[in-house]
Amino acid sequence: MIKKKPVIALVLGGTSPEREVSKSSASSIYKALTSLDYKTILVDPAYGKHQPHKEEDFFSKENYAEVSNKNYIDAVNSKIFDEVDLAFLALHGKWGEDGTIQSLLELRGIKYTGSNVISSAMSMDKLMSKILFKHYEINTPDWIVAEKKDSEVELKKKIKDSFGYPCVIKPNDQGSTVGLTICKNEIEVSNALKLAFRYSEIALIEEYISGHEVTVAVLEDKPLPVLEIKPKHSVYDYECKYTSGMSEYEVPANIPEWIQIELQSQALKAFKALGCSVYGRMDFRLSNDFKTYCLEVNTLPGMTSTSLVPKMAKAVGITFEELIDRIIKLSLK
Repeated sequence: MIKKKPVIALVLGGTSPEREVSKSSASSIYKALTSLDYKTILVDPAYGKHQPHKEEDFFSKENYAEVSNKNYIDAVNSKIFDEVDLAFLALHGKWGEDGTIQSLLELRGIKYTGSNVISSAMSMDKLMSKILFKHYEINTPDWIVAEKKDSEVELKKKIKDSFGYPCVIKPNDQGSTVGLTICKNEIEVSNALKLAFRYSEIALIEEYISGHEVTVAVLEDKPLPVLEIKPKHSVYDYECKYTSGMSEYEVPANIPEWIQIELQSQALKAFKALGCSVYGRMDFRLSNDFKTYCLEVNTLPGMTSTSLVPKMAKAVGITFEELIDRIIKLSLK
């Protein structure tokens, strides 16, 4: 008997500042799912019950209907998911990677790709991630927690006394460097905090590590080769991440083998520290004297044409279609 292939709901868009990036990831995933002959239903939870009738409307920059957080519940509870075996999550940022959509799907008994509710929530909470990194002896840049009520004078004093400048200021629960600033001096702190607080109630002020931008993906509890990112800007920012030609990528990274092994070990350790499963990507800074600093864990890493996990998979002979197929099969176990 020929086993029936599972029906996939490709969940994309959402309400976070990374809505357009999500659509770009989903476009690549959708092509792979079509190539793999999976029956695929497109779902944008931000639209609730008012889903587009045409495929192109899901990927359009123009909104088809009202985009709202409250629509997530209506979307997941609708008949759209009645015949679905697996939700392939192509969402990025808040309400996608923070356990929200995962918890709603679990209430309906629908399996989904990536990590569970708790792991997803912890990965998006940068402060909680860093606390767990310290607990499990995973090196991470030093940090200061900033809240809106805090005195800027006191925060500037803490920065000076702790690690000085440059420093990194970013929202606690956003991805893709949204709201991130590298402050060269204390004059830039005020505007950096204002920007971070536009996206989160808590900001992290972090020690800046001069050196290399590297990342390691984990697939089925096995680390993939280390990839080094060489952005055109001084930091791997939003433009460098999602604009073709704005970054160069080297995989495997041209670094000593013992450092590659150490980065892979630290990546797997961070992945497990947050209780992640199926796949994920761990981002690091590698200092010029080869000290590793884990920045964060991505439980739903990008799958665009410039994304990093597909590049690392390709380095070990895994095509994009094979990668998508593996993620589906691992998520259904």
